[in-house]
Amino acid sequence: MLLKLLGSVLGSLVAYAFYQIFKFVYAEFTSPLRNIPGPKASHLFYGNMKEILKDENWHEQWVQQYGPTIILRGFFSAIRLYTTDTKAVNRFLMNTNIYEKPAPSRYNLSRVVGPGVLVAEGDVHRQQRKIMNPAFGIPQIRELTGIFVDKSNELRDIWADQAARSGTVRLDALSWLSKATLDIIGLAGFNYNFNSLASENQSELAAAFSTIFRAGTTITPIRILQARFPVFRVIRTKMDRVLETSQGVMRRIGLQLLQESKNEMAEDGTFEKGRARDLLTLLVHANTAKDIPLNQRLSDEDVVAQVPTFLVAGHETTSTGTTWALFALTQNIAAQTRLRNELLTVSTDNPTMDELNALPYLDCVVRETLRLHAPVGSTIRVATQDDIIPLAQPFTDRTGTVHETIKINKGQTVIIPIRGMNRDKAIWGPNAGEFIPERWETEISNSIPGVWGHMLTFLGGPRACIGYRFSLVEMKALLFALVRAFEFELAVPAEDIGKKTSVVTRPFLQSDPKAGNQLPLIIKPYTRA
Repeated sequence: MLLKLLGSVLGSLVAYAFYQIFKFVYAEFTSPLRNIPGPKASHLFYGNMKEILKDENWHEQWVQQYGPTIILRGFFSAIRLYTTDTKAVNRFLMNTNIYEKPAPSRYNLSRVVGPGVLVAEGDVHRQQRKIMNPAFGIPQIRELTGIFVDKSNELRDIWADQAARSGTVRLDALSWLSKATLDIIGLAGFNYNFNSLASENQSELAAAFSTIFRAGTTITPIRILQARFPVFRVIRTKMDRVLETSQGVMRRIGLQLLQESKNEMAEDGTFEKGRARDLLTLLVHANTAKDIPLNQRLSDEDVVAQVPTFLVAGHETTSTGTTWALFALTQNIAAQTRLRNELLTVSTDNPTMDELNALPYLDCVVRETLRLHAPVGSTIRVATQDDIIPLAQPFTDRTGTVHETIKINKGQTVIIPIRGMNRDKAIWGPNAGEFIPERWETEISNSIPGVWGHMLTFLGGPRACIGYRFSLVEMKALLFALVRAFEFELAVPAEDIGKKTSVVTRPFLQSDPKAGNQLPLIIKPYTRA
């Protein structure tokens, strides 16, 4: 009897596997995209993914060779549409009812950030977004700026103490900025003190998040199979157990923070005097507003799910962006000097949000950094129905046929080329790959459908980054404190700095890749003349 049952289960699994394989092969051979030009798959299983992960400039080479509209090969050599055509990208971003995150991507991302706003789709996403929007408005970011500035000054003082011993010091900017932004998002996000800058020991929440981020962004064959085929999720790996343990810690602490926030809320929906106006508090306040029907409010689980989302969006991306800003300033000393001179015109060490935003060259440096070194290089979507994509620029397929539109079948994956469009020479000119903050001193207008800065760094449309204002002011506060106080020099040859992508794109030393992500700088306290 048991043998029959096992045989039946095995037979069902084999039949399911053959069905999925047939479905995949049929979709590939009948895809209307199959005649679009593009590079051949270099590996049957990984497609073009190894080249994409190895070289951040892959898009420049292939677009130059094949044109702005091409097909690439993803895992299992599946066809993916890649285009820098602004009209096409605008359709992908604006029509979120047609183009959603693919189920495998949502599964992998949920392992890191949980079922928060970054993962949710459709009505669930709209509901979460509606509740969260008020917490990320300009007045709210203005109130949080003091936290950004205080932690930036704390980092500045630590570096100054280290440099005081010998006049200069070599340090890893990435690790220190990661600590500072973790402290910032802890206090500004949910009134939690990670104390990363002042302590060598990680807090319980920081350790749990670090474990989740490291394990959740590791790519292995079984992870790929689990994401693509849910049946493989019954296989429990050591990584699965580690993730579940750490997620349990995050959920427990998140519920505790949520309850503390609720306990401090009065019956009229206000909070006691002196309560930090953190994002979680604002989210709880918005979620209990009288104009929100009970059936549209977020559950406690939905609210707690935003905690890891805050950590990724407010910590990893900003620390990485600021790290690349310091790298860029070491490669353009004139820009570094000009920025420092502008920052020194401010008479206080504790600027407000409005004072930071009133510094034009600081704004140029931030814009140029986020254009050239977007922390997230690309994202993907899948068509939930057949569609016809209009193009601003027609293309010629392998058969010599000219197309003014692209036919998309339901289930087709498309790449949103964040870095590709931010560096497109057809849009930005022949110096698109150079760090030139001065380009922003003239009015820039293009057809990139981004929510900020005429670029795609924070995406666009209904799923544009909800916290982009938070990130921008935080980055400006960090640069304000550090560039005023120090002169920066790269501690290794520039060609030794490589880029490795795992959710965000971080620097590493090509001469010592096993040492992990880092950006070694030599800093020297700046002495005013």
